[in-house]
Amino acid sequence: MSSGNSTGAAAQAIYDEQHRPITAGGFVDKGPVVFADISKQSGLASWSHVMGTPDKKYILDADGSGVGLLDYDNDGWLDIYLVNGSTFDALDGKQTPPHAALFRNNQDGTFTDVAEKAGVTNDRWGFGVAIGDFDNDGWPDIAVTNWGKNRLYRNNHDGTFTDVAEKAKITLGNWSSGVTWGDYDGDGRLDLFISGYVHFDRDQLPVSGSKVVGYAQCKFRGVVSMCGPRGLQGEPDHLFHNNGDGTFTDVSVKAGVNDPNNYYGFTSVFVDINNDGKPDLLVANDSVASYLYINKGKGIFEDDSYVSGFAVNKDGREVASMGLAVGDYENNGLLDIYDTDFSDDYKVLFHNDGDANFTDVSYRAGVAQTAIPFLGWGDGFLDYDNDGWRDIFEVNGHVYPDAGDHDWGTSYAERPLLFHNLKNGKFEYVPPVVGTGLADVIPARGAAFGDLFNDGKIDVVINPIDGPAVLLRNVNPDHHHWVELKLVGGGKTEKSPGSPRDAMCATVYLKANGMTQRDDVMSSGSYISSNDQRLHFGLGDATEAGTAEIHWPSGAKQTIKLPAVDRIYTISEDAGITGALCAGKPCSVDAAKPAAPK
Repeated sequence: MSSGNSTGAAAQAIYDEQHRPITAGGFVDKGPVVFADISKQSGLASWSHVMGTPDKKYILDADGSGVGLLDYDNDGWLDIYLVNGSTFDALDGKQTPPHAALFRNNQDGTFTDVAEKAGVTNDRWGFGVAIGDFDNDGWPDIAVTNWGKNRLYRNNHDGTFTDVAEKAKITLGNWSSGVTWGDYDGDGRLDLFISGYVHFDRDQLPVSGSKVVGYAQCKFRGVVSMCGPRGLQGEPDHLFHNNGDGTFTDVSVKAGVNDPNNYYGFTSVFVDINNDGKPDLLVANDSVASYLYINKGKGIFEDDSYVSGFAVNKDGREVASMGLAVGDYENNGLLDIYDTDFSDDYKVLFHNDGDANFTDVSYRAGVAQTAIPFLGWGDGFLDYDNDGWRDIFEVNGHVYPDAGDHDWGTSYAERPLLFHNLKNGKFEYVPPVVGTGLADVIPARGAAFGDLFNDGKIDVVINPIDGPAVLLRNVNPDHHHWVELKLVGGGKTEKSPGSPRDAMCATVYLKANGMTQRDDVMSSGSYISSNDQRLHFGLGDATEAGTAEIHWPSGAKQTIKLPAVDRIYTISEDAGITGALCAGKPCSVDAAKPAAPK
């Protein structure tokens, strides 16, 4: 019986000049300073993640939790939700359960944890998070996956939430991991997909040599380690249809996304991969083939995992997929995917060739070799320098606490990786400058990307395992221009129910600065996390904001000339531009009259 993770062959150990593993070294004294670690001064470091025991004896202890970015109080500033894990002692009532955090943005560079007051502490063994307005009331709700029952926090509009998961019938009960929102059937309401990971039974713990793992020896590079995921029973996936009355119906089998193989599901993402206006579904599976389901309409999906090229890497080998970054890095209108993976293996950059066909271009693009020693988790396509081209950010951390005790050239705590887009299909590694955010050595897991300070620069929030939260502020010295768009769905007609209120899975093409960029509204991504849902476009030195072509989930298309750069615009499906933020404060704009949706 096979056990453990799917990886490449043991990679050559790489050390820096001070004989530190490259995952915890390789720093430079001078270079571009892109991110500053402001975790302490922002207040985020006051909260700490806890999961299992420090020795990570079981796989349940090792995988970490996600981050959700949301404007829970609708004040125009992003707040931060950090999922926490738990311990057996906490579940048994022997110690206070670790709490999730909801950090309210104070609009001055600091954040205050209001989770207890808001009623979102979870107090369960938490993993994933996805933000979506499931009841179309204009306020973001929070779905949290757990080992145990899941949560669905409905926003009460007064700074508090109510857990309605039981009524909604989405609690499940074993190990749920990835979670994503999308209106798969076009009825104007957000549906919910939850990926299952491992079936973990506390009464039958998976230990090396035990009956639970078929008496197999669980080893990594010859060293006895925790068991899984291979060799363990998996959990199926679930698609829940929104009934519009606060309840959901499990339609997984009917829709063709129930995962009959019980694969080990991590991050899941609803997004329109083949540009037909319907949200498709990606599922990153750990150490087995990943899923790409194409939405065929009428509530049915087609499994195109292998035929699309997404299931495995270029060698035909399954990878230990954790995080999914989805974005158009070539500015050709097609969504590409960056898939993080275990150490001793390259992370896979899937190039979209059109019609939902993918080619593994990791080596050709220049992102493969550098990342091999790292164990990747959260990732994102973000334009950190606002030049109009999406770069790649990846956070890392090993699962074996003793990784640094062996001659593997790796470490338990690892630094992040940043690759700069060279605008020709290739990327360039950005070295970590001592004392900056890229030199942070932490056992990272979840990460979310967004404009936390309303300054047009994309920041990074990291949820490490067993440690304080990390906030990396984007301090790149560029003076490039930018625009951001917050979309508000609606516009019901006799022929259409309209788009979900949060415009989930909408696509925008921005024509500006002599090129066309694409961005999509997504509720999930990275590693079981939820990014800023406002769409971000770097404009370089251009002083005109360009024209946005909005493809709404309802099928309506809208063309709007944006009046000025360096603004965060609110655009409504039925009214065009309805507001703008300048330097974080409301400002008046001479909004161009939008073309009528058609």
